[in-house]
Amino acid sequence: MSKHLVIVESPSKSKTIEKYLGNDFKVVSSKGHIRDLATSGKFGLGVDIENGFQPSYVPITGKKRIITELKKDVKDSDIVYLASDPDREGEAIAWHLKDALGIPDDQYKRVLFNEITHDKVIEAINHPTLIDDHLVRSQETRRILDRIIGFRLSKLLQSKIGAKSAGRVQSVALKLIVDRERDIEAFIPEEYWTITSKFDSFDANLFKYQNEDIELICEQDCDHVLEQLDKNYLVEKIEQKKRSKKSRFPFITSTLQQEASTKLGFSAKKTMSIAQKLYEGIDLENETVGLITYMRTDSTRLSEDFTKPAYQYIIENYGKDYVGYIKQSKKTENVQDAHEAIRPTSIFREPIQVKRYLSNDEFKLYSLIYKRALASLMADAKVNQTTIILDNHDYKFKVNGQVLIFDGYLRVYKDYESSEDKILPEIHENEVLTTEIVEKEQHFTKPPARYTEAKLIKEMEELGIGRPSTYAKTMDTIKERGYVELVEKKFKPTEVGIETTDKLQEFFSDLINVEYTKNMEDDLDKIALGNLVWNHVLEAFYKLFEPRVKNAFDEMEKKAPVETGEICSECGNPLVIRKGRYGDFVACSNYPECKHVKKEEKEIHEIMDCPLCDGRVIEKATRRGKVFYGCNQYPKCKFASWDKPTGEKCPECEEILVEKKDKIKCSKCSYEREK
Repeated sequence: MSKHLVIVESPSKSKTIEKYLGNDFKVVSSKGHIRDLATSGKFGLGVDIENGFQPSYVPITGKKRIITELKKDVKDSDIVYLASDPDREGEAIAWHLKDALGIPDDQYKRVLFNEITHDKVIEAINHPTLIDDHLVRSQETRRILDRIIGFRLSKLLQSKIGAKSAGRVQSVALKLIVDRERDIEAFIPEEYWTITSKFDSFDANLFKYQNEDIELICEQDCDHVLEQLDKNYLVEKIEQKKRSKKSRFPFITSTLQQEASTKLGFSAKKTMSIAQKLYEGIDLENETVGLITYMRTDSTRLSEDFTKPAYQYIIENYGKDYVGYIKQSKKTENVQDAHEAIRPTSIFREPIQVKRYLSNDEFKLYSLIYKRALASLMADAKVNQTTIILDNHDYKFKVNGQVLIFDGYLRVYKDYESSEDKILPEIHENEVLTTEIVEKEQHFTKPPARYTEAKLIKEMEELGIGRPSTYAKTMDTIKERGYVELVEKKFKPTEVGIETTDKLQEFFSDLINVEYTKNMEDDLDKIALGNLVWNHVLEAFYKLFEPRVKNAFDEMEKKAPVETGEICSECGNPLVIRKGRYGDFVACSNYPECKHVKKEEKEIHEIMDCPLCDGRVIEKATRRGKVFYGCNQYPKCKFASWDKPTGEKCPECEEILVEKKDKIKCSKCSYEREK
């Protein structure tokens, strides 16, 4: 019998933590959430709207076996440590585990692992707490809100225009993209011109006339100026200033996603997936250890456990002059500050030292996190900035130069933030410089740029919609639904994305907008603090929302299906493209009177002779579109494989060989080889 049971979310984390704890502990994984809202009751919401919005929970598909095994583990233990992730979602998972597994109040403890290292895991076990019911209610309210909005609006859009889904945050993010596209379409370029005088070592740009800003809107304006100029330029003023270039704060979730996107080319989803691995634990030579702290945070705070050794590291490796100060950010609205910024768990675990244990992408992201946290504690970089003003008949030309005189934090962060020197020759005031090379150039103002993933995340963060932990999922959803396409790594709304936004704005403009979504996030924060009652928030929302949904079902015009140009072979009516659960299909427009569906003539891909009969193995697909390989003599022959057969037999056991990622493997024994 295990005296102590620890339940974490992920299997990889359980393996890491189990190595830190003694034989009295058993560490198991729930593999994330074990329960979700049912799909029963009114509108299939799994929520009793008439009875205070009480939720009804059921095991997630495939989790019944896990729940059974966890119940047995709980029964065999005298104390259970619920160690799901240290955020609202994790708090809710801990509560679901306690409730579903029937763990008594005096038999459980809640522990928070902000970093997966030996000392911090032991410290967390020795200082347990209890489940925060306010956090649980906040997450539960968010889930119910998302279920009501998602189910009701998705059904509406599916029935009226064939769009796939809508969501509380997803639809607002899509609206930002559509609004930006309309700004681009409405943009009218304006012409403007510039004049540049070119000297041997630098270029000088015209910016004033008689100390007033000058605007050149056509070529004639330029020609007039050029007629007034001669070849001599008086050095009217030289200004030299020392200025500081400050490092930025250590990463929070949103800034990590943005920087990984712009500097490494990672999607938000990829960034969070890699960060999860770095947090949960990497097998090093003699230990398994989490390399970074928890990666879902909105706080830029750094603990003294990190800053003290980091300052010593800076002194020893770069010198006292490179020591900076701890940056204090002003606590802004919606910042929960539950735990510190994303940082390495040890400043002494340099990226180059662990490179051989990491994949290329893991190394890139760890290096970025490590160097950003270290740079945030280093001194400002310093530059000498020189501005030279030249005069030619009251036309003022400007030259800027910059020289880095102290690299400061750029010593470690220069790979991600350039500071190029622009050195000017030695020039003195009242000196006369000469050139006859003066160029005029035409320009046009440019429309606002489409959102990149990084820019959209930044915009959502600044507007206060969504949460850092949801940004990656939101990006993924709008792409998967076909609402946007990526053009040069920028979001462009598709026709269905624009139509979806327009219909939602026609009927729900007061609910699907930035302000309402931000206010709802504020209310969720207040629930988390115990300052609002969760079902009162839901009741106020539902009283606004449901009448609008009913009105939209009545008033929203149904989009006519697109005709294919073909005629139904059974009744003579036009065939149309309809949207089904598993994709588009062609059917009769006279449905339900005529139920004719045109069968697709798919190209058959033969793979090999069937190993069980005289048939052929062909490529097939399930109703949901998942590819598998089966015999063309089905149902007479039941041969089937998820993995693609190669047509070869295993040299060790004579079974068929199949393709698995970059390897050829036996379908029965352990034989494998590279492709």
